[in-house]
Amino acid sequence: MTATLPEPIRLAVDCMGGDHGPSVTLPACRAFLEKHPGAELLLVGQPEALTAAAAWPRCRIVAASEVVTMDDPVEVALRRKRNSSMRVAIQQLKADRDGNAPLAHACVSAGNTGALMAVARYLLKTLDGIDRPAIATVMPNQRGRFTTVLDLGANVDCTAEHLLQFALMGSALVAAVEGNEEPSVGLLNIGEEAIKGSETIKQAGEMLRAAGAAGQLNFFGNVEGNDIFKGTTDIVVCDGFVGNVMLKTSEGLATMIGAFIKEEFGRNVFTKLAAVLALPVLKAFKHRVDHRRFNGAALLGLRGLVFKSHGSADAFAFEMALARAYDAARNRLLDRVHDRIVATLQAKVGDAGDNATTVAQAA
Repeated sequence: MTATLPEPIRLAVDCMGGDHGPSVTLPACRAFLEKHPGAELLLVGQPEALTAAAAWPRCRIVAASEVVTMDDPVEVALRRKRNSSMRVAIQQLKADRDGNAPLAHACVSAGNTGALMAVARYLLKTLDGIDRPAIATVMPNQRGRFTTVLDLGANVDCTAEHLLQFALMGSALVAAVEGNEEPSVGLLNIGEEAIKGSETIKQAGEMLRAAGAAGQLNFFGNVEGNDIFKGTTDIVVCDGFVGNVMLKTSEGLATMIGAFIKEEFGRNVFTKLAAVLALPVLKAFKHRVDHRRFNGAALLGLRGLVFKSHGSADAFAFEMALARAYDAARNRLLDRVHDRIVATLQAKVGDAGDNATTVAQAA
């Protein structure tokens, strides 16, 4: 297993991003620091908005004069707001012009997703062998664990090669954060049979099976939407259009079920009494489906660790995103993704060489 990074682990935090800005990010940072004595934070934003954190231990304020709003077009974030808190936070992941090491091991922002992906990709670039970054997050399953799903919206149109890359990156993520060195991978489809799905999905299935046979990943096969919550596989791979629709549908369903339960228990005095008796069960249920616990999506495939928090996250949810970024950095997620991609590329080169030798011998 790859050794963990020595402490301190330093995170760059876009304190101005999201729907709430410092009113949420600063309390979250304070709570995170109390629970992670091996962490340091670079608090990026307008200094006058961050004065409350000026004397905090293991913190340093990094000034940024602009803010990328939730409705700013990507072009504005990329070309006009060059000193935004989002951009400055991501820049902390880059070595400086003199070749000095990056100041931060990972970056966390609750800002505009499209802008964050665009700025991160522009500044950091993608790893060799990765065509497109992907957004990955975890969802609760019936086995009491989590299912990692990607892509969740970074790439609407994907090729079979992209889906293979997502599987490799997702495997590295689960290995790093959860300690599962051989996580199972499922390809999201409309049925389990290999003959089902679009041509892209069929081709992706063939490539994933070949990668599994070569020992590059642990491919389970096709899975359906309900398998995400059953916990059939550790990882589920899909294109960003399907993934984003699935994620938003799931969040909406969880909210609706919670509202229905509250409504039914509040109908009359008898149901309210039943609610009091069922309170321990209701609290346990709420905890298990609380989406805030799973906040913090990784932007995989970049030459730096960037984590996206929900824009509407409260302090608890943003703290969870910080913790997820900390764990990923501490367990060298970036190195693990790189190693898996390199191994796959080398295997392809080897296969190409074997095929060339076979053709030459036949001639």
